[in-house]
Amino acid sequence: MPRRRKKRRMPSEVELNVTAMLDMAFQLLTFFILTFRPSPVEGDVMLRMPPPMPTTIVPGGEKAGANEKNTNPLQGLDTLLITVVGDPSGAISMMAVGDPETGTVSNLTALDQKLKSVLGDATAFEQVTIQVGSSVHYGELMQVIDVCTRQRLSNGQKLSKMNMVELPGG
Repeated sequence: MPRRRKKRRMPSEVELNVTAMLDMAFQLLTFFILTFRPSPVEGDVMLRMPPPMPTTIVPGGEKAGANEKNTNPLQGLDTLLITVVGDPSGAISMMAVGDPETGTVSNLTALDQKLKSVLGDATAFEQVTIQVGSSVHYGELMQVIDVCTRQRLSNGQKLSKMNMVELPGG
């Protein structure tokens, strides 16, 4: 049998060592996976907050808070007060619309119905203030805010003026 001659390679052809490149690629991949630290979820939440607006009516250029006789800073505004109290585990233990003694609601569905009846009346509210206990978890508060933002006022507009304050005494 005639011997076949091996084809000679040209000196310009270079053979790449694929094994070394794959090894380096997997080392880099492992390094980036092990050192990756995602940002906390709270940093990823995009909030579209309304522009700041005064919440009290200040007569004739008087400096806000200068009148020590005014114990109710919401005096002069038609404000609906919602009180949210939490238990030690962070869950909502009590909610009230208006007066905490007479306007107590048991759950979010009852809150929704109560707000529809109160805001649907001819009395127009300029804003809603949510008083929140310091033990209430943020997720629970967001559920209350969601119920509030779904409401419509007596004139048909969506409820848009809301603010939150911590309950006096924590």
